[in-house]
Amino acid sequence: MARNPTRSNDWGFPRWRGYGSSREATTVRLCDRHGCDAPGNCPAPKSPNSPDRWYFCEAHAAEYNRGWNYFEGLSAEEAAQREASESRTASGYANASHYAWGGPGDGSRSRDEMRALEALELESDADFDAVKAAWRRLAKANHPDVRPGDADAAVRFQAVQAAYEVLRTAEERREWRPS
Repeated sequence: MARNPTRSNDWGFPRWRGYGSSREATTVRLCDRHGCDAPGNCPAPKSPNSPDRWYFCEAHAAEYNRGWNYFEGLSAEEAAQREASESRTASGYANASHYAWGGPGDGSRSRDEMRALEALELESDADFDAVKAAWRRLAKANHPDVRPGDADAAVRFQAVQAAYEVLRTAEERREWRPS
């Protein structure tokens, strides 16, 4: 007759021992990178919007994340549509006030602001005074009165004007945000 084990790890009190400690061997998931024997503690998605995960060690997770492109395989229109639909559902996180302390270039600028900075030939951490100076410089250089008949200059002038409007609106929004 087989006996059921009656010995417990709790010694009569349910929380005598720490959580997760037991006599059984703990299972260690190894890194999914071929040939790596380190523990795989960092989950990474196998594809966008998929519950399947790779489990990498810290070094291989960093390598994986460095090359990850969420919008891979999508056209620019499809990527913009997916970004818009997903940001619509995550609107509660868009203006988290606890990230307001960080300077530009740390994820606090939107994609439109980054494109506007690129149009004004500025770095991602440029302040608004640098934006004004670049806008004036490029507007003077590409103004239709300065270059009459130059269609490319007119297009560049319009792009500079639109970029400045995007950045000015974002700056006003940041100034009026309650602390």
